[in-house]
Amino acid sequence: MTNEIKDRIRKPTKDGNWDFVLVEIGGTVGDYENVLFLEAVRQMKLEGDSVLYVHVTYVPVLDTLGEAKTKPTQHSIKLLREIGIQADFIVTRSENPLDNVRREKLAMFCNVHEDDVISDSNIDNVYAVTLLFENQEFCKKVLKKLNLRKDHNDLQSWEKFIKKIRTLKKPVTIGIVGKYFDIGTSQLSDSYISVIEAVKHAAWNNNLKPNIKWIDSKVFEKYPKKLSTLKKLDGIIVPGGFGLSGIQGKIETIRYTREHGIPYLGLCLGMQLAVVEYAQNKCKIAGANTVEVDKKPKHPIIDFIPEQVKIIQESRYGATMRLGAWPAILKKGTIVQKLYGANKVYERHRHRYEVNPKYVEQLEKCGLIFSGRSPDGVLMEFMELSNHPYFVATQAHPEFKSRPMKPSPLFDGLIKAAKKRK
Repeated sequence: MTNEIKDRIRKPTKDGNWDFVLVEIGGTVGDYENVLFLEAVRQMKLEGDSVLYVHVTYVPVLDTLGEAKTKPTQHSIKLLREIGIQADFIVTRSENPLDNVRREKLAMFCNVHEDDVISDSNIDNVYAVTLLFENQEFCKKVLKKLNLRKDHNDLQSWEKFIKKIRTLKKPVTIGIVGKYFDIGTSQLSDSYISVIEAVKHAAWNNNLKPNIKWIDSKVFEKYPKKLSTLKKLDGIIVPGGFGLSGIQGKIETIRYTREHGIPYLGLCLGMQLAVVEYAQNKCKIAGANTVEVDKKPKHPIIDFIPEQVKIIQESRYGATMRLGAWPAILKKGTIVQKLYGANKVYERHRHRYEVNPKYVEQLEKCGLIFSGRSPDGVLMEFMELSNHPYFVATQAHPEFKSRPMKPSPLFDGLIKAAKKRK
């Protein structure tokens, strides 16, 4: 097993196109899930691979004392040394910048140089962490330990970008209607972290300050009248997800946005349910549904991927998902085609259900536009509606390819439509 882990880590470097392979071994030191991975990377350094160990650790501050405590870090470093790993760097996560007293203490008892203790304190924007590390010459120190030359490090464009987003004042309010926000008494917005960041990228690109509202779709199932609160939003996203919980609330959300002209972006499940909602309420197809919700609907508008039906019937659930980047041919003149500025695009996927090809013609006659299809024309990849400020959905996950200074076209289109609504 350790040999397989080492092979997987080394594989990207064999084609010669990569300078670094960054591997995160998550969890707490000593967790049974990460023992094999820690042993694998220990062996790699012994076998001559150019390896650095960067230990990321939390330095808590007790409110009653007001003092940063280094004991948890000392303990985790001790556990690492017991399995043969000596950290080259320690990155300390903390509320405030690490002071010299704690830095010296960590260096002494964790067997690292003071300069190799990097402070990673809380900051107003995660993208400013780059500048935080640069101020401590973290990159330069890494390159030096790896015997790599540092020619230059021009961060002027990044500094300008961070300065810009810190000064934005005009807000745009986007509601993300999900079902994974509530676990116990906690609200887990990170369940949709890629979607959240993609919204930020698009908002900043349009000189707007993103204001994201977390909306639990299950609330609309209990209190349908609360759907009217959606009018206060500038745009709405229904992201991906699995399972039956909150499905009807999402369908009602989609119907409300469609009928009230609120800019809408559907992602994966958000597209599937948009098609189901349109079939039910606009095309008046009684019994239209997705087989994920109803195993035997009268009209399976959303069904399993055609080539996977046999596998499902045989109860072989492995490899039934459509994963990775897949091409789509865009219909000329559509909103989606104009947003991408291309006739063929690749977006990443993670799903096992598709629009049933048997209903495509009927749905299109009712006014639904499938603006992107697989190259063979069988799979519906994008959909949109005309006579609506912005109603676009995709079977893919474009949020995965969004970048701070290069937002996803579909998210950018949503924000532009939301901006007009304000």
